[in-house]
Amino acid sequence: MKKKIHPEYNEDCVVSCACGKTFTTGSTMKEIRVELCNQCHPFYTGKQKFVDTARRVEKYQEKVSKVAAAAAGRKGKKVKKAESAAKKVAKKAAKA
Repeated sequence: MKKKIHPEYNEDCVVSCACGKTFTTGSTMKEIRVELCNQCHPFYTGKQKFVDTARRVEKYQEKVSKVAAAAAGRKGKKVKKAESAAKKVAKKAAKA
């Protein structure tokens, strides 16, 4: 193995979050600053917020609901064939 090609590993790397929480871990860096940690991240806290300045989330949800409503009103080929077959059988039964 080649010598002096790997970075130096620090056992006591201090990680500090924007919320104020700090903890120690091992890393090749001496200090790490992060914006989110497990104490302030929405996924872990359960307080998920959508930052939506251009109403994109609402527009997407409206579009999805329109597509779902249109799909509920449409009938597939199999359903149409079954209905037409049922009508034919009903006509034959009415004539007989």
